[in-house]
Amino acid sequence: MGQVLDLAERLWSAGTSTHELQPVSTLLGLEPLADGLAFLSSFGNVVVLDTTEGACLIDTGSFFLAGQNHAQVREWTSSPVRLAVYTHGHVDHAFGLGPFEAEGVRAEVIAHEALAARFERYELTRGYNETINQRQFGMPVRWPTEYRYPDRVYRDRLELSLGGERIELVHDRGETDDHTWAWLPERKVLCTGDLFIWASPNCGNPQKAQRFPREWARALRRMASLGAEMLLPGHGMPILGKGRVEQALTETAELLESLVQQTLALMNVGATRDRVLHEVRAPAHLLTRPYLRPVYDEPEFIVQNLWRLYGGWYDGNPAHLKPAPHAALSQEIASLAGGAHALVERARELGAAGEHRLACHLVELARGAAPADADVRAACRELYEARAEAETSLMAKGVYRAAAGAD
Repeated sequence: MGQVLDLAERLWSAGTSTHELQPVSTLLGLEPLADGLAFLSSFGNVVVLDTTEGACLIDTGSFFLAGQNHAQVREWTSSPVRLAVYTHGHVDHAFGLGPFEAEGVRAEVIAHEALAARFERYELTRGYNETINQRQFGMPVRWPTEYRYPDRVYRDRLELSLGGERIELVHDRGETDDHTWAWLPERKVLCTGDLFIWASPNCGNPQKAQRFPREWARALRRMASLGAEMLLPGHGMPILGKGRVEQALTETAELLESLVQQTLALMNVGATRDRVLHEVRAPAHLLTRPYLRPVYDEPEFIVQNLWRLYGGWYDGNPAHLKPAPHAALSQEIASLAGGAHALVERARELGAAGEHRLACHLVELARGAAPADADVRAACRELYEARAEAETSLMAKGVYRAAAGAD
């Protein structure tokens, strides 16, 4: 057993936690799993099929690790890449083909028909994507300017064959509207893309485009019915064994279904977004599962995304329909409170008591009222650093750390 499968076993048995080994940043390299099948653990995993007619890549990895991924695949096989499948168009999954095609063989790239629109949106929002990804991951990000569009697209299902390897592609909306999962029926291997990532589903992401929790759950149940004996995810480690695969998929579906049902029930009786957000709770027993811990996204963000999907942007508070500028509101509240420093003093008291939500509201009002004040800025750094430390999800940590460092 290599280090990939060894870690997979330790994660499943809770010998190691995803709190310690973040699924999106645990990169172990390439490991053969069976004859002609290898798994590349990277920032955006890659599945490699080596056949008599050439290689197939299911996902091609990220643009910033393309050279490293190429070298690791080439240590295992020299077969030219004839076929590449994008499970979706995110930059950590569909931007690693370049070094392979530079060898002189152009692959046939296959993706869902909605992927082209994603690339077009990326071209329109390059600066925005650089900003939000830098905030999320805490490092400089240069957004790609070149896109390898697919050669062939499909709508619902597509069956492929390369060197005797059958590959069935299925479209389901979930993390994205252009998502594909792949089924290798003879091998009983399921390639989920980001429909499974060894964490609470990335279905809320506060800075990214709309996700689709209800359809995602349906896709997970469809995959669970196949009898797969090996699950190869978009992030994190493989899962081996029919029972484990079925359990992981069905419990992830159960988590999403519970959030959908609770949110819609409250919306249907006229609840405000504030009430929905603070009353909907993910089933506690599911969040203890090693593959559902909120270490990347988190259920609270999924509830926010469900409101956006079904309810639009109005949150039920009429003052928010056409709000006053934040600075004007901040100055008015600071004046009533006795000045920005009074807000800061109370924010620090709340922060010391672990009441980070209230503390951050007050310190933002203080910053809005007195943005250049040195003590206000120091309080912002202190409170957001403490809040980032207390959070579990990478997304929340990234936003709060960026807030701590903001001028």
